[in-house]
Amino acid sequence: MSEHVGDPDNDHVVHVARQPIYDRDGVVVADELLFRARATSSGADRSDSFATARVLVAAFTEFGLRDLSGGRVCFVNLTRDFLTGRLPLPFDGSQAVLEILETTAVDAEVIAGVTALVEQGYIIALDDFVLGGGHEPLLPLATYVKIDLLHASEPEVRAAVAVCRRHGHLQLVAERLETPDALRLAFTLGFELFQGDILGRPHVNSTVTLAPARLTRLRMLHTLSAADVDMDEVVDLVGQDAALSLRLLRATNAAATGLNRTISSVRDTVVTLGLNRIRQWVTLMLVADLTEADPEQLTGVLVRARFCQFLAGGAGVPGDVAYMGGLLSAIADLFDEPADRMLQDLPLDATLVEALTTGRGPLGDVLTTARAYMTPSAEMPPAGSLPPQPSMDTAEMAMAYLSAVRATNVTLAELTADV
Repeated sequence: MSEHVGDPDNDHVVHVARQPIYDRDGVVVADELLFRARATSSGADRSDSFATARVLVAAFTEFGLRDLSGGRVCFVNLTRDFLTGRLPLPFDGSQAVLEILETTAVDAEVIAGVTALVEQGYIIALDDFVLGGGHEPLLPLATYVKIDLLHASEPEVRAAVAVCRRHGHLQLVAERLETPDALRLAFTLGFELFQGDILGRPHVNSTVTLAPARLTRLRMLHTLSAADVDMDEVVDLVGQDAALSLRLLRATNAAATGLNRTISSVRDTVVTLGLNRIRQWVTLMLVADLTEADPEQLTGVLVRARFCQFLAGGAGVPGDVAYMGGLLSAIADLFDEPADRMLQDLPLDATLVEALTTGRGPLGDVLTTARAYMTPSAEMPPAGSLPPQPSMDTAEMAMAYLSAVRATNVTLAELTADV
């Protein structure tokens, strides 16, 4: 799949633009994350709930927020659906600033929703604030107010600043700074933060993404909505969705400030995140996903994971750990990306990391065996190069592989049934 990495507009590549926000000393203190449909896009292609969901999913579960922003504060545009609770925010208030677009009609429902978000610890920014735009009721709830210095006249800017200064807690962000005169005016008026092309243009970041299976997500939501959630069924469903497994693992890392445990299985991921957080991510991913999965590729990933699980017993490795190892190993191969790069900063168990990156240890033997066995015959390693599997001869290994194929096909058939 190496061609996907080199093709910036491939459906398996996701793009997020990042524009820096500076303080008065010229230090980058935050970034605004912006949706881009293509790596070559110079502006946002859309600003609806789909775009917001795509940015959130990409930032938190595909790039990794820490890698994308370098640990700085991130501003993310939100639409009405997120502000009113119709779509979930599957992260806590410390991880991003929620930016309310100027196109959002402010009514009682929005005010109630934003009030609830603030009470939950989220930080609010008002985008493109202008007097008379109807966003004045949100000023007491906001921490940041962004004022456009490109399209507004100087008297309009001064009037907006004067109103905002009556709320002593607000920090003002001068945005769309494109000329030296606009920058000088922003400094004169005492703006705390600055954003615009004269200081730094948006930079598009791209990364490969494993396209998801929407039916799996629908089945997952059905399971999670039950009055008595079956944890074993949730673990099974997560484990059968390669994209969801990797994204939830990265979401675990994004939420893992102070996490004192490591992950070695799908169950660990589910338990660490919690059912409510998983429900929120699954909902968001349904909105965000661009394309259906390639069935052949996903089947290969899942067969590898199940094959590792079946091989695990002969090597004295826990089956759930081998399944996770097989899943991550297959995804790395699918993306043609080194395992150590893909696993960077993920809260994985050290034994799992070593097996994936070096191939050492009993689990490493299992992963190497499964990978080599499933390699097309023209690329098979020399005879005798496969690591030995205790108590498993060639015929038994073939049976284990066929069992993995059969089990995966049964699972995928079940997942495509009506929910």
